Amino acid sequence: MRPTSPEDSGVLLARRTARTTGNPDRPRQPDGKDRPDRRRADRLRAAGLLVALLALFLIAVLSVSVGARSIPFGTVLRGLFSPDGTENAVIVQDYRLTRTLLGLAVGAGLGLAGALMQALTRNPLADPGLLGIESGASAAVVTAIGFLGITSPSGYVWFAMAGSALTAAAVYTLGTAGRGAPSPIRLVLAGTAVNASLIAGISTLTFLDRDSFAALRVWSVGTLAGRGDDVLLRVLPFLLAGLLLALALGGPLNALALGDELGSALGARPARTRVLGALAVALLCGAATAAVGPIGFVGLIVPHAVRLVTGPDQRWLLAYCLVLSPALLLGADVLGRLLVRPDELAVGLVTAALGAPVLVVLVRRRKVPQL
Repeated sequence: MRPTSPEDSGVLLARRTARTTGNPDRPRQPDGKDRPDRRRADRLRAAGLLVALLALFLIAVLSVSVGARSIPFGTVLRGLFSPDGTENAVIVQDYRLTRTLLGLAVGAGLGLAGALMQALTRNPLADPGLLGIESGASAAVVTAIGFLGITSPSGYVWFAMAGSALTAAAVYTLGTAGRGAPSPIRLVLAGTAVNASLIAGISTLTFLDRDSFAALRVWSVGTLAGRGDDVLLRVLPFLLAGLLLALALGGPLNALALGDELGSALGARPARTRVLGALAVALLCGAATAAVGPIGFVGLIVPHAVRLVTGPDQRWLLAYCLVLSPALLLGADVLGRLLVRPDELAVGLVTAALGAPVLVVLVRRRKVPQL
């Protein structure tokens, strides 16, 4: 019998892994004894996803119904489906509905961006801010305000998106430069260095220009209030493009989690997956940050919590994040309206207050799962 060479061992290991994890390009059928368990697990995940969709629908209805002004639910429904031009109908149509739709789009973008970041860096506690994308958007907004006098969200949204894209490109270039294959650690280090440089530049400019400081102070809190439908329409194409790209990367990300060599043996292309993943993160996080300002913990908490239910399968993880992230963001926004009514707290402050203790509880109750 011919002895098994290291190359043969690698091929055999890849084939065994393909049977259990699935090949994104050439899927194989699992063993017969594993098929019932897998189908049962998929049914449970699908049922959980339907429950999450129902929760998202109820929170969206609550977001349209609750505000600084008390409006009966029947009046809210008439304002949505048969507006008559009254003051209550204008509030429901032009303010609450737009705010809710923006929260749905931005929440989905932040959640998917966080899940992609954690998969690409193999760090369960990573979020889009790790690569300085939010700081890149903030730096572009400060530049637009300080040098061009642009102060409206619909005006500097393009600058914020450009800043996010340029920052993502710079981080990826620095993280992949030099000898050897790109690694998650190099990307994180590059992101940390770029983020620190951008924060220093933002601080310098805001101290020198009071108008820039005042405008950035309002924008950097992160809020869904005061954003018209023009802002939503401008960022929606980029959010949709990033969303479709992210969902298409579920299979390749599963293979990438096994390592570059084994992933390549399974038919994946690690370099292409990282480039497309970074592009999706730039689109999602850049558009979301440009629309409402930097909002933390949504892209960190939701993927980390969802992983406790779905496991490491990126396909289910991304699907759950697509639903639960906007649910968290809208829920936090509704809570911010109720806590100090008739005033309100910015949603960025509420997510920070909720996210920190939840993260501590999740980490203490269970060991952080590996990616």
